[in-house]
Order: sequence, then structure tokens, then C-alpha cells
Amino acid sequence: MNRGQALGTALTREALLALDGATIDGLSALTAAQAAAQVQALPDWSCADGTMGRRFEFRDFHETMSFVNAVAWIAHRQDHHPDMALGFRHCELRYTTHSAGGLTLKDFICAACVDALVGHG
Repeated sequence: MNRGQALGTALTREALLALDGATIDGLSALTAAQAAAQVQALPDWSCADGTMGRRFEFRDFHETMSFVNAVAWIAHRQDHHPDMALGFRHCELRYTTHSAGGLTLKDFICAACVDALVGHG
């Protein structure tokens, strides 16, 4: 899939998940308007200043760490790694594509994969 096909219109959560593992050529940062349109497919996430983030709440530390390890597996598989901040019963994820200087389609694919992990997709 090339960038033009991927960024022509905002993709649904299902379309983002279908791109899991796909090679996406020519990743460049989305405009603020494109990112705002795309995040609508992932309503639990928010976009600001070239990043997107979401906070997850858990019952205990064990559940938090299980989530962190599962996200690490997604990150390794995608070769795209979020910033994480965690505590006893929560984890905050923040995605951006540093090499592109902002959000790319890859960030939204990863966020959709995380949503599917926790049962939102």
C-alpha cells in the first residue's frame, strides 16, 4: 500500500487493524486536520501537538504489567514503540513517529492494535 492510498480518507478501526503487519511506504507526518479526522476512528485516544495518547486503568499491578508486556510485543512486531508511563494500576501510552516529526498512519495502526488487545475493536 502506498501513502496516497492510505491517507486519501480517514480509515475505520477495522481498516487500521487490516493494515497490521503491512508494509507502508513513504510514511510522512499527517497534517493536524488529517490526524483529527483519523483519531475519530479511535475515540478513546486524543491527539495534540503531533502525538496521540490514551490512559488505561487496571485492577492491580499484575494486570498493568501484563498489559505493558503485551504492548511491548505489539511494538516489537510493528517496529514502532510508544512512550509509556506506568504506575500501580495504570499505564499511559503516547505515540508519535519521531523520524517524521509527528503522527503517521503507523501510530494509528498501533493504537488500533492496542484497542483490540483490551477489547475495543
